[in-house]
Amino acid sequence: MADMLVKLYDLPEVEPLVKGLRDQGILIRTAMPYEKHHVVEWVQGLFGEGWASESDVAFSNHPVSCSIATEAGEIIGFACYDSTCKDFFGPIGVAKMKRGLGIGKALLLSCLHSMAENGYAYAIIGGSGDFYAKTVGATKIEGSSPGIYRDRLKDKKANKPDAGDPG
Repeated sequence: MADMLVKLYDLPEVEPLVKGLRDQGILIRTAMPYEKHHVVEWVQGLFGEGWASESDVAFSNHPVSCSIATEAGEIIGFACYDSTCKDFFGPIGVAKMKRGLGIGKALLLSCLHSMAENGYAYAIIGGSGDFYAKTVGATKIEGSSPGIYRDRLKDKKANKPDAGDPG
């Protein structure tokens, strides 16, 4: 999938979504540094090591660049930015049982508004699809697949010189 570009100066409002979810007992907020291990473990358990690594990096940023959705004190969703690269949104994930409630949209918009507040005019969403086009008007970046997510370790092994070749 291709990367997509989002205009951060033309985003839908996030507050009505956040308030609507809050009225249902779901909170959308920036994760706190002391929650890092809980968030990273949750992400790894539901979405794997790659996304866990990216969410871990988000906790190294100041301020933390990871938003979470919680319900009754439990994590039910997360979204990060400035993790894989500066000006990149993602990853994002919502627990299967909680999908379809607007949590992903609220997490996405929360992060994108934070990016705009941090001075970005545009954001890149890596390897993304229709949800982002419909939700925030993201447009495809031609020639961007596989983009930053190509397997660099695999590429290095494939390009390794023979043992007898001094290189």
